[in-house]
Amino acid sequence: MAAHARTSAAVGLVLVAAVTAGCSGSGSHSGSGSTSSPPASSARVGNGQNNPAPAPTESNPPGDIPDNQVYVVYRPTVGSFTGFTVKVPEGWARTEQGGSTVFTDKLNTVRITTVPASTAPTVDSVTKTVVPKLRSQVPKFAAPKVSEVSRHAGRVVQVTYQGDSAKDPVTGKVVRDGFERYAFYKSGHEVDLTLSGPVNADNVDPWRIISDSFAWR
Repeated sequence: MAAHARTSAAVGLVLVAAVTAGCSGSGSHSGSGSTSSPPASSARVGNGQNNPAPAPTESNPPGDIPDNQVYVVYRPTVGSFTGFTVKVPEGWARTEQGGSTVFTDKLNTVRITTVPASTAPTVDSVTKTVVPKLRSQVPKFAAPKVSEVSRHAGRVVQVTYQGDSAKDPVTGKVVRDGFERYAFYKSGHEVDLTLSGPVNADNVDPWRIISDSFAWR
């Protein structure tokens, strides 16, 4: 009988401990749930002004030119001046737009324009004449910087700037583009090479390959 009593008491203590642990766990779970953060409020869109802001830049834009891109030599055969060559990405679509030859693929563009010029362009002349013209032609033109840089063809005047692309006819999307414009000059002939693509696209190497490839003939 004494053994039976001790066994019953032990079972009772186990049951009491189990019930106490269960209550404690339930209270802890409830307390954790009560500290959850409320849902974030919706962001307000628009700046409330009639003049819309420039198109936003993308942190991972889809304008990167592949590292394995192949380049081919473009030799103009028609136009006001054909005495030069320049490499362009193979497979890009080619169009003639006014006095310019344009190569495009997705969001990237290579534009080549030839113009007669009595003197070589300088940082000062480009700043005073070209930049104002670009400002009037390029939507949301901004951040112009004019400098003289070295390429294989010699010293050239470079203009870097930003602007909005034309609206995509299908999606209506506008992309914020970065531009590099090079003015090459020789014997009364100027060739303007403009490279453009989405801001933040990693096209430093392709643009250097193309601008370095320019050569007189």
